[in-house]
Amino acid sequence: MSSSEWVSTSMPYLTPRATGQTDAWSAEAAARGGRGRQRIISADETAPVPVVAELLGVPEGRLVVVRRRMMYLDDQPCELTDTYYPAHIARGTALAGTAKIPGGAVTLLAELGYRGARAREDVVARMPNADERQALQLGLDQPVLHLTRLTLDEADRPLQVDMMTMPAHMQRLRYEIRIG
Repeated sequence: MSSSEWVSTSMPYLTPRATGQTDAWSAEAAARGGRGRQRIISADETAPVPVVAELLGVPEGRLVVVRRRMMYLDDQPCELTDTYYPAHIARGTALAGTAKIPGGAVTLLAELGYRGARAREDVVARMPNADERQALQLGLDQPVLHLTRLTLDEADRPLQVDMMTMPAHMQRLRYEIRIG
């Protein structure tokens, strides 16, 4: 599969999976003839950086749960993803652990009674920092796309914030908008 053929949409990552279905990343990669997997680097409670605290509506110094993951496509690193959850939602659940979650985190959130109704994504192109460059195996002249996704429930309460860093040359993001 050529990296120039990869077009990613967000909807599968916002929709809970049916019982027995694999996570959205593995399913998307398989549908395109590849193998997607992830490695959970860590899961901790932490004081979030200011932008995450603001998006989650968390007061300064309040702890949140963060899951840090490395995504792979055919054994090549293709994305760093940090997902943040309010502690009252994630504490004591699989979201706070390093084991793979059957069906993915969005499915578990729905099972816990937290269903996303709206998402907002911001995408910025930039040069990677040294840690990102090393983890994603990038050259000095290769930029990344940094996507920040905020998922809200029907009452506009924040459920999660995803901070994703991807090699720009491997991605094309597609947004479809229905009007009316």
